[in-house]
Amino acid sequence: MSVIPIARIGQVPHAERGFGSGPIGHGTRPAKGPTGDRPGCGTFWLVAQAEDLGKKVSILSMGVSGGLAVAKLLAGWLGGSNSVLADGVESAGDVLASGFILLGLSVAARPPDDNHPYGHGRFETLTGLGVGLALAAVGALITWHSLQNIGAAHTPPKFYAVWPLIASVILKATLSTYKFKVGRSIGSSAIVADAWNDTVDILSGTVALIALSLTLYDPVRFLAADHYGGAAVGLIVIVLGLQVVRETSLTLMDTMPDDGRMNDIRKSAISVKGALDVEKCYARKTGLRYHVDLHLEVDPDLSVRRGHSIAEEVRNKVKADLPWVADVLVHVEPYGERDWHGES
Repeated sequence: MSVIPIARIGQVPHAERGFGSGPIGHGTRPAKGPTGDRPGCGTFWLVAQAEDLGKKVSILSMGVSGGLAVAKLLAGWLGGSNSVLADGVESAGDVLASGFILLGLSVAARPPDDNHPYGHGRFETLTGLGVGLALAAVGALITWHSLQNIGAAHTPPKFYAVWPLIASVILKATLSTYKFKVGRSIGSSAIVADAWNDTVDILSGTVALIALSLTLYDPVRFLAADHYGGAAVGLIVIVLGLQVVRETSLTLMDTMPDDGRMNDIRKSAISVKGALDVEKCYARKTGLRYHVDLHLEVDPDLSVRRGHSIAEEVRNKVKADLPWVADVLVHVEPYGERDWHGES
C-alpha cells in the first residue's frame, strides 16, 4: 500500500539558489545549470518502476485480503465462531486500506503544479496515516463486539471454521514479507504500514486459531475462549493502528532522515570542486523522496557568478548520486566566516 510519491526528477519545482548571508531563497532566481531540472533517464526509470511496483503490490494485497475476508466471514457466520468473524472483519478492513493506498499512489504520482510546487507525494504519507486510524477504529469495533457476546448463550463453533484461519496465517506471512521488502526498497511508508498490517493479521489469526481450538477441544470449559480471542484480536489491531499513526505523523512533521543518509548528502556535496564544506543540511520527506536544504561554504573571495555555478553543480551532483533526493536548495556561505554575529 503505497503511494508512490513520485516527485519525479524533471517534475520537481525549480529550486532557487541563495547567495550571501540572507535566508534561504532570499533574493534569488531560478537556477538553471548545465543539466537544468531534467533528471537522468536512469533515475526517472527507477521512480516509474517504483510507482508501478507499488500499485501491483496494492492490487495483489486487495485480491488476497478480499478472498480471505469472504472465507473468514462466511466460516465465522456459518460456523458460529466469533474470533473467526472478528478476523474476517479485520481482513475486510485490509481490502479498504489497500484500496486507499492504490488511490494514494495515483494521486502522489501527479506532477507538481502551481498550487503544489513540491508535488503530491505527501498524499502517500497521508494514506498511511488514514490506514493507521482505520485500523485503530476497526480494532475498537472488534473488541467491543467480542466483549458484548462473552456472556451470551451460544453453541460451540464448527470445526471447519479453523481452515480460513490457517490459510490466512500462511498467505499473510508470505505477503507481509514481500511488502516489507518492496516498501523499504522504494521508501514507501504506506506500503510498510500495510506490511505491518499483514503482520498483525498473522498475530491476530494465530490468536483466533488458538482461541477457537480451545473451544473446540473442550466446549464446556472453554466456550468463552472464542469470544476472548476475538477481543484479543481487536486489541492487537488497535495497537498496530496507533503505531502506524505514530510513524506517519513523524514523517508529516518533517522528521530528519537517519544519519547515514545525511552523511551521504554531505559527502556528495563536498565532492564537487570548489565546495569547501557544508555548514547546515536539512532534509524532509515528501512521498518516497527527500527535499534537501543545504548551506554550502565556498571561498569568500569568489564572484557571485562562480559561487552560483558551484551551487548548481552541487545540486546536480547530489541528485545524480542519490536517487532518493528529489531536489536540493543550495544557499552559499563564505567559508570560515560562520561566526559573524553568532552565525554565518
